[in-house]
Amino acid sequence: MEYAPDTNIVAPEEKEYTTLNLGPTHPATHGIFQNVLKMDGEIIVDAEPTIGYIHRAFEKLAERRPFYQITPITDRMNYCSSPINNMGWHMTVEKLIKAEIPKRVDYMRVIIMELARLADHIVCNSVIGVDTGALTGFVYMFQEREKIYEIYEEICGARLTTNIGRIGGFERDFPQKAWDKINKFVEEFPKVLKEFSALLERNRIFMDRTIGCGPISAERALNYGFSGPNLRAAGVDYDVRVMNPYSSYQDFDFIIPVGTQGDTYDRFMVRQQEMWESVSIIKQALAKMPKENIFHADIPDFYLPPKEMVYNNMEALIYHFKIVMGETDVPKGEVYHSVEGGNGELGFYLVSDGGRTPYRLHLRRPCFIYYQAYPEMIKGSMLSDAILTMSSMNVIAGELDA
Repeated sequence: MEYAPDTNIVAPEEKEYTTLNLGPTHPATHGIFQNVLKMDGEIIVDAEPTIGYIHRAFEKLAERRPFYQITPITDRMNYCSSPINNMGWHMTVEKLIKAEIPKRVDYMRVIIMELARLADHIVCNSVIGVDTGALTGFVYMFQEREKIYEIYEEICGARLTTNIGRIGGFERDFPQKAWDKINKFVEEFPKVLKEFSALLERNRIFMDRTIGCGPISAERALNYGFSGPNLRAAGVDYDVRVMNPYSSYQDFDFIIPVGTQGDTYDRFMVRQQEMWESVSIIKQALAKMPKENIFHADIPDFYLPPKEMVYNNMEALIYHFKIVMGETDVPKGEVYHSVEGGNGELGFYLVSDGGRTPYRLHLRRPCFIYYQAYPEMIKGSMLSDAILTMSSMNVIAGELDA
């Protein structure tokens, strides 16, 4: 029998692929990201991310500033939860100068940081819903984020780039209006969160789009250096608040939610459960709050004295001048301090030569680590799944500064 070759079969090496630029200004990438994708139809064969579209040289900027002027720089990293960045920096400097922080300041910081975590998770999870076609939850939940921003506004006058607190504590006690809003929020938010959960968690379309989407194993996540909800979704119960407690987190009872598959659905669910834990922590902090009206440590070299003292007391005037002019030296040494940020472990490695500014500063930015794993997580998936994977990893452009 004569053999008739099939002319429709194409050898792999002769196959034509399409090169697609996903970003850097595509609205679905939620920021300034570029990924050069090699596409076989709708399937991603390979991907190459670009890092550096936002290059603000945070560390080098910080190395030329007095310590207290570095706080606004940290605002611009993960700007969805900037108060955690602020507190992390303050605690790093306090570790270097060995400041003793009052318990009330610790609890106030815990409240602010957990509110920031809630705001971060609200943005991330509601955006995952949007990327599956469900806009309702996004609009609904953003009202709650607005309430958190109003609390920030009462405390520090800012909403997004908060620059909240100072080295040693807070610039002033929270006003009564802020306490009222915090109490009201923790009473009302659980009802809204429950409704949001009912909207998506068992929604058939949402589950079909997210289960098995962009998975990563626990081993691969650890190899990359994952932390935060992305690592916990893969089944590793690592949380800085528990493993290396700071700001009195050891005083509060909470669990560490973990997933099993490390996919988009697990990352969503871990954040959902963490929001319940954050509300619980805030309630515990409010109940245990020390009554003493103390809102900063006794470190006059780093803390601006009240204005009435500056006008009437020579020593206070000198401290005021030294702080404002950046004349305060810090001890020689090096420290590393990390906090559980909204999207993972945020670390500060600080080296001081005894001068007015850091000799060296290096930041551990969780998004910088996640983004390196992104090509591996989307290979073989559909283009639409790549968008969802990025949403669920909570990669924030401000943390890709490198």
